[in-house]
Amino acid sequence: MNVAVIRGRMSSILRAERTALNFVQRMSGIATATRALVDAVEGYDSKILDTRKTVPGWRLLDKYSVRMGGGHNHRMSTGDGILIKDNHIAAMATRGESLTDLVRRARETALHTIRVEVECDTLEQVAEALDAGAELILFDNMTNEQMAEGVKMCKGRALTEASGGITIETARAIAETGVDLIS
Repeated sequence: MNVAVIRGRMSSILRAERTALNFVQRMSGIATATRALVDAVEGYDSKILDTRKTVPGWRLLDKYSVRMGGGHNHRMSTGDGILIKDNHIAAMATRGESLTDLVRRARETALHTIRVEVECDTLEQVAEALDAGAELILFDNMTNEQMAEGVKMCKGRALTEASGGITIETARAIAETGVDLIS
């Protein structure tokens, strides 16, 4: 099967050949790896998501490749949602602010179309983030047992996302926990 047919001056084609092949290989590799993860979680409701961690200038192409592989895009930029990460929580704790304070302030100041997601390392953080009104809970490097418990806590209150240590070998077991999203 041909991916493309190129016509033009041989010298121009040969000059551009390696760059074009590298480009196609990268995009195909992303789509193929995404498809493998999508296939690994088949039968479960978990969606495979990408991240914003892309090569500078290639984000749109990388995200297109994820979609072609059957995955979904998480967000294009930090402005597409509010993600309260562990380093935010730790930094604000030095000022006497709690996770609850951070989530409430984020919800009060965010546009109505923006959701607040909290990266949680413990089930205690999950409970606090839920009580504060977070709409998404990211289980960061939690065990499958912790994620399964977190999913129960979040049921009907927030979407759940698994992140950290995701591989083709671990994806299915993570989907079995009931998480909504795997990034």
